[in-house]
Amino acid sequence: MEALTTPRLIRGRGVVSGRAEGEALVTTQTISGWGGINERDGSIIERRHELVGQSFAGKILVFPGAKGSSGWSAFFHMTRINGVAPAAMLFTRMTTKMALGAVVTRVPSMTDFDQDVFDTIRTGDIVSVDADAGEVVIKHRAEG
Repeated sequence: MEALTTPRLIRGRGVVSGRAEGEALVTTQTISGWGGINERDGSIIERRHELVGQSFAGKILVFPGAKGSSGWSAFFHMTRINGVAPAAMLFTRMTTKMALGAVVTRVPSMTDFDQDVFDTIRTGDIVSVDADAGEVVIKHRAEG
């Protein structure tokens, strides 16, 4: 198993309560629901998205937030029903679309962080989310 470095703590505001731990999947691009994700396997299908072809199923999804129509929440709700939702969502732009999507997806979700999550968390890091306590612990994978 790959060695992990000293954990780092980020504080934020819980949107949906709960705890989760998993591998981070990070993007600085917003994610579209309708036409942007495949709700059957939890993958990004938007052709111009930097994560096209990758799945967020069971991962800690770190992203700015939602883009597109108000149907965004319905597509993320379907990922939950299909068992391919993210383990948790960490996002930086709160909108009504994002709030509803987090609630119907029913995974621990947080926003309003005290640090830049895009500078701190990398894809592949192991991340523990405690939305009740407002804490995110990042264990970076060691380089090399």
